Amino acid sequence: MVEHTVKAFDEDITRLRGLIAEMGGLAEVAIHEALQALVNGDEELAAEVVKRDKKLDDLETEVDAMAVRILALRAPMADDLREIVAALKIGGVVERIGDYAKNIAKRVGRIEGRARFEPLLLLPAMGEVASEMVHDVLTAYAARDPVVAREVIERDDKVDAFYDSIFRNLVSHMVENPSTISSAAQLLFVARNIERIGDHATNVAEMVHYSATGSYPSDIER
Repeated sequence: MVEHTVKAFDEDITRLRGLIAEMGGLAEVAIHEALQALVNGDEELAAEVVKRDKKLDDLETEVDAMAVRILALRAPMADDLREIVAALKIGGVVERIGDYAKNIAKRVGRIEGRARFEPLLLLPAMGEVASEMVHDVLTAYAARDPVVAREVIERDDKVDAFYDSIFRNLVSHMVENPSTISSAAQLLFVARNIERIGDHATNVAEMVHYSATGSYPSDIER
């Protein structure tokens, strides 16, 4: 009976990790395609990104239900309990990352004169860094690797630097070209959404670190 219970618990944990990994993969694709649609003005692709966000919502619901079920039936302790609690939180954060990608996609049709905006060259690079953070932090979660989690946290400074540069560029552009204020403001929102994706990846990294070690990496500068 004990062996059966341990095996069933391991299977539940594996399934939970798989759901989180699936969510992460969908979030990465959403970020990439939303920015691709933005740069190319592809409203059809943007609409697909928005439509697929429901899959992330459904997976988060499944993660929540499974985590609660494990807590109720298995009564996990110590390391196992930390992992289940972390999964509950991580599922919600990854769903939110998907929401940010959806928000970027929703702005595709609101930007005119794309060729006039230099930040459109920087936003994909900024998004790539944020997307890699999401990918790597989910890899760290699957492996319970606090070292990789700390590396992800350190990379958030690069996303913040991108945001500061894009913000300054767009504000200057709006001052010099008042007719572009509306489109430039949309790009500012995009940059802010990407910056928040980086922040959320950092939050997941802190949860992964806590799940693996029992402590938060509070000694790392945010």
